[in-house]
Amino acid sequence: MPSQWALGMCKRCYEYSPHTVRTRAVGWSRRMPRTPPWWEEFASHLATHRNVIYGADALTHTARLVTETDATDPLSLLAEARRTRPWLSRLLADFFHAHHLLDVPADIQSTRAATRRERRIEAVPAPLRPAVHAFAEVMVARRENAGRLGLRPNQLKTIEIRLDTVRDLALHLHAKGHTTWAGVNTTDLEAFLARNPARRASWLAGLRQFFAHAHRTKVVLHNPAAPLDAPQSRGFKGATLTLHEQRKLYRRWNSHGEMHPHEAFIGLAALLHAATTTELRLLTLDHLTPARHAVRFPGRTADLALDTATWKALTGCLDHRASLGTDNPHVLVTRLTRTHTRPAGAAHIRDSLAPVGLLPRVLRSTRLLTLAAELDIKQLTAALGMSCNGAAHYV
Repeated sequence: MPSQWALGMCKRCYEYSPHTVRTRAVGWSRRMPRTPPWWEEFASHLATHRNVIYGADALTHTARLVTETDATDPLSLLAEARRTRPWLSRLLADFFHAHHLLDVPADIQSTRAATRRERRIEAVPAPLRPAVHAFAEVMVARRENAGRLGLRPNQLKTIEIRLDTVRDLALHLHAKGHTTWAGVNTTDLEAFLARNPARRASWLAGLRQFFAHAHRTKVVLHNPAAPLDAPQSRGFKGATLTLHEQRKLYRRWNSHGEMHPHEAFIGLAALLHAATTTELRLLTLDHLTPARHAVRFPGRTADLALDTATWKALTGCLDHRASLGTDNPHVLVTRLTRTHTRPAGAAHIRDSLAPVGLLPRVLRSTRLLTLAAELDIKQLTAALGMSCNGAAHYV
């Protein structure tokens, strides 16, 4: 291969040139006992999707892994990487999945959620842990049954919130000397809830579920959470925008001003179509129907025909995505997520609206209040994929 002098580069420029990755790929292909059929494609992927130094280092470690194991098939190599080089396994998995060398896991979100639940359960003191573990299994089973029966299942995030509450209660009780759930009384729960009055309603919902399960399974003889309540005023009390403020934002996002394309699309999707942060993060190219200027946000059951302004903003996001040269299937791709196939974080959705000083939930709440006043609650839940209780909050 040509040297740095033949290419007319100084040493520093040569090291940071994509040519470095390709040169290293050729060198290792001569030394490996068997060159994987995807080796050249992998080198090109690293040269265009990763920092040059990081890509060259990853290429070296991959070649050594192939040499040590004599494995070239993606499945075996990925399993060995997870065992010996965990940092390399994610990079290899992204490449194999993006280039269809391995099937994408059927439900990677459930797998990650299971790991998060396990961490929460492990944080519970050992004497109190078995009941919490059984409670988590019941909540997951109920979620699966609801899906099979066509009902609306609890979200994985809701299960984690309930486990957070029970974990914090267990730590509080263990610090007070409790080693079993049987000795817990209403006074203990009141003392725990008093630690954060603002979260009393959320915490109490989790405690009621847990102790109802514990009572059914004879872990406790009585339900200490039954007498407790958390009075709340009904109806939506959050921040919303005036009609003048909405028009001002619409003119900003419908103009051709200098702004990041993500800001315009996120703003218009939340303001005009009540899109949630999760729906925007998980939106992929498969959810789009360009011929009809329609989109189906993840979690909704019907296609939504976008207005001209929102579709123009969405087109700007797709142009930005194309300029990054990424294999990530999501519509909103950032400088960090361009190198893999995972969605952007919730922080990116929030930070995209930082120039106007608003949170996405304020825009969504404004639209929901308008829709709740104009539509029947059944139409609202069908159109937006909401539960009746969630929609009734805005009526």
